[in-house]
Amino acid sequence: MYIRRTSIKSRKDGSQYYTYRLVESRRTEKGVRQYTLVNLGADFSLPREQWPDLTKRIEGILSGQQSLFDIDCNIEKLAQNYASRIVASHQDDSDPDVIDYREVDLDSLEISRSRSVGGEHAMLEALRFLGLDTILGGLGFNGPQTAAAIGTIIGRACEPGSELATHEWLQERSGLGELIGYDFNDLSLYGMYKVSDQLLKKKSAIEKHLYEQERTLFGLQETITLYDLTNTYFEGQCKSNALAARGHSKEKRTDCPLVTLGLVLDSSGFPRRSHVYEGNVSEPKTLSKMLHGLEKGGTHTSMKAMVVMDAGIATEDNITWLTEHQYPYLVVSRKKHREFDEDSSVVVKKDDECTVRVQKVIDEATKETLLYCHSTMREKKDQAIEDRFVGHFEETLQKLNNGLHQKRCLKKYDKVMEKIGRLRQKYSRVSRQFTISVEKDGTSANATKITWQQKAAPNTTDTFPGVYCLRTSQTDWDEVTLWKTYTMLTDLEAVFRSLKSELGLRPIHHQIADRVSGHLFITLLAYHLVHSVRYRLKQVNIHSSWSSLRKLLSTQNRVTVSMQCKKGGTVHVRKSTRPEPKQQEIYSALGIKSHPGHTIKTTI
Repeated sequence: MYIRRTSIKSRKDGSQYYTYRLVESRRTEKGVRQYTLVNLGADFSLPREQWPDLTKRIEGILSGQQSLFDIDCNIEKLAQNYASRIVASHQDDSDPDVIDYREVDLDSLEISRSRSVGGEHAMLEALRFLGLDTILGGLGFNGPQTAAAIGTIIGRACEPGSELATHEWLQERSGLGELIGYDFNDLSLYGMYKVSDQLLKKKSAIEKHLYEQERTLFGLQETITLYDLTNTYFEGQCKSNALAARGHSKEKRTDCPLVTLGLVLDSSGFPRRSHVYEGNVSEPKTLSKMLHGLEKGGTHTSMKAMVVMDAGIATEDNITWLTEHQYPYLVVSRKKHREFDEDSSVVVKKDDECTVRVQKVIDEATKETLLYCHSTMREKKDQAIEDRFVGHFEETLQKLNNGLHQKRCLKKYDKVMEKIGRLRQKYSRVSRQFTISVEKDGTSANATKITWQQKAAPNTTDTFPGVYCLRTSQTDWDEVTLWKTYTMLTDLEAVFRSLKSELGLRPIHHQIADRVSGHLFITLLAYHLVHSVRYRLKQVNIHSSWSSLRKLLSTQNRVTVSMQCKKGGTVHVRKSTRPEPKQQEIYSALGIKSHPGHTIKTTI
């Protein structure tokens, strides 16, 4: 076994280049012949003086021989890779139904090339279930490009990270390539970035196909449309990226520029449409752009879907736009006026943690239905927030009072009163509960003492703790239906949490705008796969998060078992490990086989 360099003439421009092959000499009836075992390609860059070390190590792996000397890390990596390709290419053609007994040396047994396949198997079956591999072929992706796209998307689901991290994972730790029949060692990092660009160019067609498939497969009813935005931050300044802008960071990363993702979902949490905005985009201004083009009922029903939104987007302009375009809506009201009559309310939720009562009111001026909701859990939260503000308010007053008798502190009466006025403005929510008196020294015109007393909260219309208001154009729904429809917004919040914490949406390391959008779109495609799996599992009462499922499935691997045979030669068996009981439960619920990939048996 040795490495041969061959000169090749390019058909494009006639230039000369070299390609490398691992060949073996064999004696035949016609004399010695050379057979190519592995094509090493034109990018093979190992120095010539190390070629003998590489070929000896490959021979040792194939024959099951342990090396007596330390092997260079790079040579060992290449040898393991090339040996596995030789084993795969020399698969035995024996009948798999015939039992194959052999005498082997148990002391020679080795287990090598362990690669994870559990999570990859579940995601690959979900991808095929949704027909994503088919639509990629229909959109002009060739075989290697489709494989790269599948690797990128499933990598984001199983091992969230950058394209660079996914590239390393596919080549060194994952068995996904074996499941789809593609060697990811042939995929360059540039190829990963290029397929991201290709996916982004076909974004509209892919999103439309996926939602159509999900609507058909799961029998989804287009009665509710959820809309919200979230943002994530960049690592770096991104000065040449038009999307990067300073804004309100939901991760509190005020030191980083942001980018915003807008998402339209149905009531089951399946994405219908997405768009990437600048990091400082104003939420209310994005609604018409995102909903524009969603025809009546998405072309499947005669009525348009009800739009459910949080208060951040529910401006009067947006409500007017929804009304003009005949979209029914249910939104969180921005009005500060709140009221609640417990006697005329009904209970819509009651458990050990929380009780929710709602009061339905018809607004005669706008012809809207107002739903005033009181939550005991929210009341505790509001009270805790108010107590914290009261604590800060009194602490500042005490500090101001103590400074009246200390050097280099505020003492002038006018300045002290100005400071108190600013303090009342800052803590306007609680300051009206206090009466504050300041004593003045008539000689020095300094303040000498500050006293305050907390009184009962005024009985105004905006001091009902735990009460929030919903407004809707739907006048004939009952209280329970309206409130349960509103709670679907929590599903949208769960989507954003999954995208950020489970699927690596943040942070973003790209500096080019299209690469940023591509990174976000790949994450969203991974979410389609994850959500379809979780949706099916929920139907059989398995409610685990994707993080838990991914951790559970990660222990199933594909391994190669090698043993020396008594009659000569070494047998190599490549197969998946037996699934654990909980893994088997997941596979059974999804209706997929429990041993990913085929068993490959080779005798060398």
